[in-house]
Amino acid sequence: MKLIKAIIRPEKLSDVRAALENLDCYYGITISEVMGQGNQKGISRAWRGEKYEIDLIPKVCIELVVKDEDVDTIKTVIVKSAKTGEVGDGKIFIMHVEEAIRIRTCEKGLAALKA
Repeated sequence: MKLIKAIIRPEKLSDVRAALENLDCYYGITISEVMGQGNQKGISRAWRGEKYEIDLIPKVCIELVVKDEDVDTIKTVIVKSAKTGEVGDGKIFIMHVEEAIRIRTCEKGLAALKA
């Protein structure tokens, strides 16, 4: 099993979710609002003639635990639906998941992910 963690622009969340819902290869999703800084290093804004810097940019973090064979499909769908071509589109991280346990039933592995 793998954990796919994608940090994307908040305005692309609905596009990414719609694209993922067309797939039949994941069993749940966690979405969090996050703040961060990458190569973009923040943005400058002006309000009422005053300039100010925002060094932490609002982003959305999507997390999915999937079967190893589904990683490429999900990764491709996220990239296609989240990409704008501008700095700050985000990142995808893929990590190995050693074990998953459903607390209610004590099921383990893929059985813990499925409904």
